[in-house]
Amino acid sequence: MLTDARIRAAKPADRPFKLADARGLYLQVAVNGGRYWRFNYRFQGRQKTLAIGTYPDVSLVRARERHQEARRLLAEGVDPAAEKQISVRTFESVARAWYERWKVGRHHQYAFYVLKRLETDIFPLIGTQPVSEVPASAFREAVQRIEQRGAAEIAKRVLQNCAQIMRYAVANDLAEHNPVADVRPADILKARKKRNHPRVTAKELPALLQAINSYAGSEHTVLALKLMALTFVRTSELIGARWPEFNFEDARWDIPAERMKMKTPHIVALSTQAIEVLERLKEISFSCELVFPGDVNPHKPMSNNTLLFALYRMGYRSRMTGHGIRGVTSTILHEQGFAHEHIELQLAHEERDDTSAAYNYALYLKPRAEMMQAWGNYLEKLGLQKPNLGHEQVT
Repeated sequence: MLTDARIRAAKPADRPFKLADARGLYLQVAVNGGRYWRFNYRFQGRQKTLAIGTYPDVSLVRARERHQEARRLLAEGVDPAAEKQISVRTFESVARAWYERWKVGRHHQYAFYVLKRLETDIFPLIGTQPVSEVPASAFREAVQRIEQRGAAEIAKRVLQNCAQIMRYAVANDLAEHNPVADVRPADILKARKKRNHPRVTAKELPALLQAINSYAGSEHTVLALKLMALTFVRTSELIGARWPEFNFEDARWDIPAERMKMKTPHIVALSTQAIEVLERLKEISFSCELVFPGDVNPHKPMSNNTLLFALYRMGYRSRMTGHGIRGVTSTILHEQGFAHEHIELQLAHEERDDTSAAYNYALYLKPRAEMMQAWGNYLEKLGLQKPNLGHEQVT
């Protein structure tokens, strides 16, 4: 008969093999190291196999208990496999039950996307497995497949959804253990390098805004810094802006996919403060299609370094960058209680596959617009001055 020590000592081989216990109960060791309890028996003259669970989620003692229960059913003339099918809950059925409860109160497009990625990446691989028998390795392999196609952020979110589903299964007595409970993305997904851009703190932000207000350089540069602070787009997205992208009536800025880092379109809701900055820029644009034309060649955007050097001249060398504005904005908005998904979408941080790209860029437009207006009000309260509309350009 088997012992736990013998099971733990068993090493995977080039092909699956069995470790026999007694009366048809055995542990099948897969090539990938998975260990599966099985019970071979005969019913009405036919050889059959019953799946009992996965080791160590189902211990040796528990496997023998389930084996004994199956033998009791056989003695009563009942096929244990058929009896199991009556009560078994597959991962997909449990996931859909979780989804119906989870989606209440969430945006319909966001909820649609969560279900879509489960249907695309998870159900085909483990959807038919009994929810109580899905091993951690199955979840690991599923999310690593997503990572391999270049969607690391999506892989992380799918793993989080699977953990929520399994927690729901345990809470409703559909599984005894959550195999994903202690699995963190860093345990199974590759680490991603992060760049730490210099940035001021929230307490230092008023001083930076005052420095922008009083900057003695080009008015285009001052207005660019103000618009960046109000919209927190990336520097490249800002300086490449063209007037046809702006809809003043609907107070929105539609940045086309080819100008975005993620290569999907992005919508920026414009606060009244941002509109005022754009109106002043319109006054000094001299009919140029570019919002921020270069000093040397007005048919090309201003240089990336224009804004960086302006910050240097204000005394913020090694203390602030254009990208740093995005960081401090994210910190403050989170502290003010705005929803994480709204902030991330407005920052265009989402990694998107072909499915999500069709939905995410337009998600939560109303709450995002409210957030952007609240941010504009906040910056104005901290001291960001409005432009002087109707005045000549100051150089």
